[in-house]
Amino acid sequence: MSGYRLLPFRFLRFDERRTLVVNEVGEPHFLSHEDFARFVEHQLPMDGDAYLDLKAKQFLFDSRSLAPFELLVAKYRTRKSFLEGFTSLHIFVVTLRCEHSCAYCQVSRVSADRPRYDMSEGTATAALDLVFRSPAPHLKIEIQGGEPLLHFDRIQQIVLEGRRRATAEGREVTFVVATNLALIDDAMLHFFREHNVFLSTSLDGPQALHDGNRPRPGNDSYARTIGGIDRARAILGFDGVAALMTTTRLSLQSPEAIVDEYVERGFSSLFLRPLSPYGFARRSARTTGYTMREFLDFYVRALDHILMRNANGAWLVETYAQMLLTRILTPFPIGYVDLQSPAGAGIGAVVYNFDGDVYASDESRMLAEMGDRHFRLGNVHHDSYTSIFGGETLRALVAGSVAESVPGCSDCAFLPWCGSDPVHHYAMSGDVVPHVPTSEFHEKNFFIIKHLLSLLERDAITRRTLWSWVRNEPSRRAEVA
Repeated sequence: MSGYRLLPFRFLRFDERRTLVVNEVGEPHFLSHEDFARFVEHQLPMDGDAYLDLKAKQFLFDSRSLAPFELLVAKYRTRKSFLEGFTSLHIFVVTLRCEHSCAYCQVSRVSADRPRYDMSEGTATAALDLVFRSPAPHLKIEIQGGEPLLHFDRIQQIVLEGRRRATAEGREVTFVVATNLALIDDAMLHFFREHNVFLSTSLDGPQALHDGNRPRPGNDSYARTIGGIDRARAILGFDGVAALMTTTRLSLQSPEAIVDEYVERGFSSLFLRPLSPYGFARRSARTTGYTMREFLDFYVRALDHILMRNANGAWLVETYAQMLLTRILTPFPIGYVDLQSPAGAGIGAVVYNFDGDVYASDESRMLAEMGDRHFRLGNVHHDSYTSIFGGETLRALVAGSVAESVPGCSDCAFLPWCGSDPVHHYAMSGDVVPHVPTSEFHEKNFFIIKHLLSLLERDAITRRTLWSWVRNEPSRRAEVA
């Protein structure tokens, strides 16, 4: 056999000098425009560096050996291995009640004095029956609200019963409670410690920003959050509580202050999240919202400040960048459902509402609260596991979220690292299949991925920092600094 043949790849004119080529399993390589032209015209010198690099990364093959194809198959299988366990994340909405009144909240909350919006004991039991029908070897149960601490009895039932069933079946289970911490007390914390329950809370930044975003009676949301974090760390351990922020219009002018707040509070990660177009967040968009371009400007400023703090000895990971870099630099999948193809709605994560209705994702539940039950999969009291997880609703959702078949995604160089968010696209346009040129999901991911690729070439300190995030090795910060 003479010459060489091309293996599947995608490409992008990355800048004025280089073309980015990405093979079928997401391995990137930069070529000069001249070498790219020679590559596709089968004119690359076989003894040149470009040729040897492309051969090593399975962009081309020049023999009858099946080895290049076997390597590609093994890598592709690894990248799609998130499909093996089916639904591993199970979210319980134990109440819609909440004592906060956050304008940006995507949850259709109700006031704290309306217990008819609480999950019943029977509904929790029926939902657990479905959880333990999942074939996933490791289960994660996340308990949400509203504010779930307003229905602590149901939290206790789910944790105790879930732990008992997992032990009986020899399975692993992790519990997380998503709470604003305003109502936390020592008795709750000792229960969480005894049963190895992790906490996740919201911290939007310094006091003025946090209180502005998250009002509650007494105007003491920030003080209660910080006090709750300190109490939780004292009883659960320093890593027993994590925090998330949501970016509002108030946040846009304060990226450095938000980063500094997380560093000073000793957190090791910060997830820079944009607003979601659901529930109260959509209704209040005029006061809290912004364009995607404004968010991306905020993101770049915040990320630069995070990198600077890391270079000066801090350890703070930007979670979204970490996930994308893991997709770019390794063959391993991640658990974030929006960066998967097919998307993880229903097949990676599922939501059990307080009334027993089952939704493919939290965003699906929000659409239902807004009057659109398109992604309701069934009800724990009336439908079987097979009809919920094997029914037409979930099948159609999965089929519509395969990015490899979406026009505008299928030929994108970034496809192996990106994903699909069919519920978001349905909420914005009425179709699970996006119109990519006008998709904010596409705009965000395309920009951030390209920015991260540029950062990997900025300087040695930045590169080592980003690699340390992928390895999740905080011990490397001394090397980075």
